[in-house]
Amino acid sequence: MAIARKILIANRGEIACRVIETARRLGIATVAVYSDADRHALHVRRADEAVRIGGDASSESYLNIDAILEAVQSTGADAVHPGFGFLSENAKFATALEKAGTTFIGPGVRAIESMGDKIESKRIAAEAGVSTVPGHPDAVADADEAHRIAQEIGCPVMLKASAGGGGKGMRVANTLEDVRAGFEAARNEARTAFGDDRVFVEKFIEEPRHIEIQLIADTHGNCLYLHERECSIQRRHQKVVEEAPSPVIDPDTRRAMGEQAVALAQAVDYASAGTVEFIVDGSGALRADGFWFMEMNTRLQVEHPVTEEVTGVDLVATQFALASGRTLAELGLDSTPETTGHAVQARVVATGTGTITGYREPGGAGVRTDGAGYAGLTPSPFFDPLLAKVIGRSNTSLADALDMRMPADSLNLPELADVLPMERF
Repeated sequence: MAIARKILIANRGEIACRVIETARRLGIATVAVYSDADRHALHVRRADEAVRIGGDASSESYLNIDAILEAVQSTGADAVHPGFGFLSENAKFATALEKAGTTFIGPGVRAIESMGDKIESKRIAAEAGVSTVPGHPDAVADADEAHRIAQEIGCPVMLKASAGGGGKGMRVANTLEDVRAGFEAARNEARTAFGDDRVFVEKFIEEPRHIEIQLIADTHGNCLYLHERECSIQRRHQKVVEEAPSPVIDPDTRRAMGEQAVALAQAVDYASAGTVEFIVDGSGALRADGFWFMEMNTRLQVEHPVTEEVTGVDLVATQFALASGRTLAELGLDSTPETTGHAVQARVVATGTGTITGYREPGGAGVRTDGAGYAGLTPSPFFDPLLAKVIGRSNTSLADALDMRMPADSLNLPELADVLPMERF
């Protein structure tokens, strides 16, 4: 099977621009889709073709499977890249493309369905020998059952929506008195956000770190882990700053996490790029058994550039090749590559309304910007406010850089907490 000749990107913003850039470098034609709110967007300008798929809201456009399928048919695209968010982890969308004879640049339907359900994914992970957070394996019937389970495993506990994501449908109960109210709040938010009010209970790991393992897998059963990303700096359960590799993970822990992530991927016949997220005990010395599975994202992650920068692997180009049936060995990836240097990513978001009157992306040695902003853009209230991601990379490892750092009091900078309140995950 050859790599697609024309790819439709079923997304918008900086990730659509990122996919278009890689496709153009490989000589692949691109099709953008857009809502009315995005008719002047940068991804529309950069693609070879662009098709309107509906009104302003995502429900009328980027989540409209029929409209996207019509765009695929009308343009003759032979593959679809879903980006992240929207339909990227929608099994119905992947199934519809398969029935239409169009390649989905992502994993198979089984992997999407099983890993998209947090309760089912935890069951599969446990069966695959992956360390999971102590808790109740099934959806909780009501607040009284949640209270009983919390008594058994001990507070604090996390009440978490099975279909959740982005920090929605999550509540921490620090005492038994908090459990019933937390359960009802998590269930109501889950019902509103996801149309699925199932909630489960698990032990809340205090002072955790959020570490994720990047995977790539081919359709022939081969899978590799591309080391880890540290995503512990978050605000309201949303990642803000990401880096690779983690400054605290030792080789034994990295190997153990990577091997468990691969085992989980192979248990669901995973193919494409994906990420397994772990909670790591950050309260003391890290141990090779001091981590627990949280979830698997069956798509490209927002923070994938930091992995690309330290491994030299273009994950989007790799997705293209894997979707065409190429093996990892054919791509020169028959073993996990070493990392070089250190990379950090920060997100640039619109925090208010109005038109951008000036916009200049940083660049130069060691600086990469994946963006979709421009002077004259009025960020839409209908979509995620992410405008760009700025990635800094050095050939120097973080440990070496810290040895050379200036004293903090000589930098004359405000405390970060005074600028943007953040918390560890």
